Amino acid sequence: SVCELFSMIAYIGTPCNQLQADLVNGLPVLVSFAAYCPFLDTGGYMGSFDKLLLDSGAFSELNSGVKVDLDAYLDWVQRFPWANAFAGLDDISGDWKRSLRNYERGGFPTFHDTDPPELLSDLIPMARERGGWIGIGLMPPRTGRESFLRRTLEQIPSDLHVHGWALGRYAQLPRMDSFDSTHAWREWVKIRQALGKWATSAECMELAVKKVQRESKLKKPDNSEQTMEM
Repeated sequence: SVCELFSMIAYIGTPCNQLQADLVNGLPVLVSFAAYCPFLDTGGYMGSFDKLLLDSGAFSELNSGVKVDLDAYLDWVQRFPWANAFAGLDDISGDWKRSLRNYERGGFPTFHDTDPPELLSDLIPMARERGGWIGIGLMPPRTGRESFLRRTLEQIPSDLHVHGWALGRYAQLPRMDSFDSTHAWREWVKIRQALGKWATSAECMELAVKKVQRESKLKKPDNSEQTMEM
């Protein structure tokens, strides 16, 4: 798959229309409960993706203030048993106790830079029980957090799959196994405009994914650390 160069998986963000869903046929896709549209299911698109990662929509909750209905999310997840993994409903704002309560209901856990450092040791065995996945999340802005990520990644055993939520800028770090990105859609528009009639929409999407993947792996480390470090 073009999304697995350098053994790194780039999950393309939720398609928001049928054209986008067609373009990512056969590619790894992340579908967020908060952004899910029924046509993805009724049109058979959910089964057309090479890999499927399900997300609760916690970031949308952070931005909108509208709480995700955990019962509805878990019911939704059950409709797609072939998904590679689904994320537990986490609280990005820093309420780690709420995150733990939600994780008890299912889904792999995520460790955030807003969580107490000692929480990671509790999440690792939980991740093993939930299919071997663990997420890492950063509060925006996500720049200048390389030191935090390196320290965290060094503590995560090699038998766990590490997914960085919107962390393509840090994909070059050791032990980062996958990330999700909406940047590919913007790149697709640019490439389509540049190539015009010389490439199909699907070919432009493939080039966009390759570009995002390559830039993520070849990007120089971000050494501009923020003042808040853990």
